Amino acid sequence: MVDRITKEHRSWNMSRIKGSDTKPEKMLRSALHRAGFRFRLHDKHLPGKPDLVLKKFKAVIFVHGCFWHRHKDCDKAYTPKSNVDFWKEKFRRNIERDKQKSKELSENGWEVFTVWECEIESDLSSVVANIEACLRSKTII
Repeated sequence: MVDRITKEHRSWNMSRIKGSDTKPEKMLRSALHRAGFRFRLHDKHLPGKPDLVLKKFKAVIFVHGCFWHRHKDCDKAYTPKSNVDFWKEKFRRNIERDKQKSKELSENGWEVFTVWECEIESDLSSVVANIEACLRSKTII
């Protein structure tokens, strides 16, 4: 299938996609802050540069976009109809990198949470409650 827009316009569209400080990430940060959690953002010294780092709990949170990180059985994780081979390889590399970075963090004693964009948008309070329950069961605040 041929792309409906020019290569230049597609490139411009893609350049507008943010990698950090996304709406779901900001929503989660705000909710966790209201719940009393303090964290650092995008620690470049940790594998994968996690979106949120809660040092007190030795925990990190990745906020994954369903499209880019291929949330299983999610409507947002569709594959574009043009340039399919490129997209399949791109998604495969993203998934592999996510697994590797999570493994590295776990092996270094970090608790790793992955929160999906659709979970935040549909039920943010449950996401925060689950994270809070996991963290508070491990450490007395």
